[in-house]
Amino acid sequence: MLPTKIVLIGAGSASFGLNSLGALMGSLRLRGSHLALVDRNAEALAPMGRLAQRLNREWGADMTITTHTHHADALEGAAFVVSAIEAPPREDLWRSDFEIPLKYGVRQPYAENGGPGGFIHAARNIGPVLEIVHDMERLCPDAWLINFTNPMMRICDAVARYSTIKVVGLCHQINAGYAMVGKALANDLGLEVPADFTDCHASPETNPPRGLMTRRAKKVIDIKAAGLNHFTWMLDVRDKRNGADLYPLFAQRWAAMDERFEPLTRRVYAAFGLFPIPGDEHLSEYLPWLSDPVTRPWEKYDVSLYDWTYWTRHRPISHAEIARLADGDEPLEHLRDADSEGALEMIENMAGAGEHYHLAVNLPNQGYIPNLPDGAIVEVPGLVSGMGVQGVGVGTLPEPVAELCRREIATVRLGVDAAVHGDRQAALQCLLLDPVITDMDVARNILDDYLETYRNYLSQFW
Repeated sequence: MLPTKIVLIGAGSASFGLNSLGALMGSLRLRGSHLALVDRNAEALAPMGRLAQRLNREWGADMTITTHTHHADALEGAAFVVSAIEAPPREDLWRSDFEIPLKYGVRQPYAENGGPGGFIHAARNIGPVLEIVHDMERLCPDAWLINFTNPMMRICDAVARYSTIKVVGLCHQINAGYAMVGKALANDLGLEVPADFTDCHASPETNPPRGLMTRRAKKVIDIKAAGLNHFTWMLDVRDKRNGADLYPLFAQRWAAMDERFEPLTRRVYAAFGLFPIPGDEHLSEYLPWLSDPVTRPWEKYDVSLYDWTYWTRHRPISHAEIARLADGDEPLEHLRDADSEGALEMIENMAGAGEHYHLAVNLPNQGYIPNLPDGAIVEVPGLVSGMGVQGVGVGTLPEPVAELCRREIATVRLGVDAAVHGDRQAALQCLLLDPVITDMDVARNILDDYLETYRNYLSQFW
């Protein structure tokens, strides 16, 4: 047993909160720990607290469970702070992030992590995140922040450069790479491809078959990928059973596949000679070739938008399910398979001096990728132990790929500086460097509109 104190911020989230709660409370190694659940939405937090108490009783977790509507009340003595916060209402704001640039002729590919939408999304979240880490500096200065809040690279950059708190960002997007590679090599490796696995778009219809393909591929394939979050590149792929280098065979099989499967990934791979991992939707956010209003490349590559309407409607359904679980009206067993997307592995192995290899961690670059700037947040494989989280050095990226990454790093850092200091000039420079923007006046108009529209979220600019 490794009793420790874990603070879960954003615990009321229907997806993150439920999965994290199930994974942490199902851990035999963490029995006897203190789990502090935090969410500013008291209505969402209450059933999660009741569910935690039910899990504690029925699973014999022997945990101390507390609930808090402000993080500062929970942080003292914490060893780990797991955060997945969002300025609400998430889907409405995301849709607005996309629609505001449309008024000025700019159509972003996805508007979550890159582009003007990535800047303003980060600007809204950086203030609340820095409030958390500055309170951590006072109340639990040695704790690790395990971050899930997007835009991942921008949030982790803000924490790393503007606080003394140790931060690691976790993201599951490498799974898309496993699904695509597994599909390409299915016949060679004896893998069954789900009939409805048609793309890697983030949609309720395609998520289940893609996830199934990922799980099957992970059993026999090992991928080493590196770069930036949602912008990683496959450096190596091997057969786990015999160590064989599968990259040459993958290149052949990929070239022979239906060209309609992830067409943007296909074009980028052909142009740069290195396979991009994230799938078309997330990849599109960081490229300068997806926003031309004349050629409309989003149609050619079938790059879809996030389904804001579906997820807005789905959230109350998920919260109702949590309430039924909390009240004992539904069984708990399916929560034993809950996936914390790496938080559990981080905590168990850091708290217990274990040894765990993680496929993708976001950390400040300490020579892990030598031709990217030191200190920039990079995504690389990681080793987790009692020493904390260390990245695995993967060597240099090909220079054309590295240059794409360096441009994004410069954009990210300017946007973070702007959000921290309320610096409009840095914000404008951030947009002018962004590959989505091609006109100086348009950049100014988008920035002014964003700052006025979100005035209540961005007091630092006023």
